[in-house]
Amino acid sequence: MSRARPLSVAFLFLALAASPSVARSRHGSRAAPQGSAGVFDYYVLSLSWSPEHCVSARADADGEQCSPGRKFGFVVHGLWPQYETGWPESCGAEPLDRAVGDRMLDIMPSPKLIRHEWEKHGTCSGLPASSYFGKIREAFGKVRIPAAFQGPTASVRTTPAGFKRALLDANPGIPQDGVAISCSGRYLQEVHICLAKDLSPCRCGRDVRDHCTAPDIVVRPVR
Repeated sequence: MSRARPLSVAFLFLALAASPSVARSRHGSRAAPQGSAGVFDYYVLSLSWSPEHCVSARADADGEQCSPGRKFGFVVHGLWPQYETGWPESCGAEPLDRAVGDRMLDIMPSPKLIRHEWEKHGTCSGLPASSYFGKIREAFGKVRIPAAFQGPTASVRTTPAGFKRALLDANPGIPQDGVAISCSGRYLQEVHICLAKDLSPCRCGRDVRDHCTAPDIVVRPVR
């Protein structure tokens, strides 16, 4: 009897693990909500350098963004509700009206990305989809891109500090600790700008930091 008891417990555990209700809770197609809609400290406006995205393997399906002659420079990756440390995500299940997403294609030229950003980040804003994407457009419209990075037709070489200085000079309202840049190797990939809920520039939390380790970086030309 003393040896049969562990076997019965093990069998019960395996049966529970195979139960459909348990399996759904662990392996469901949608992650459980993390955070409450509208409860966050500030936004991160993430701008992607489109030419860098378009040299990656994952860009093959992004014809809207990466087809020859599209010539996108900075495009919006997302507007992310952020805590001082960490962030909420997937705060609701409200579907995105396709018409709302389609109106964003001039600055977010990927329908798949638009849907993803709404589901993961937009639902945590506490705003309806039309207002959230309106806020994205407003935030993007406030950013002044330095002249050297407005549709360059040849690669631009600079340093991480030099790029940030050019961006801050073009946007004097952004504090020095209100922007961070990311690179893929030595190539500029993204810019993160921290904004208060009213979209005024603010400092970034401690987990929004530069991720460019190369001493010199390259900004790819538009194509």
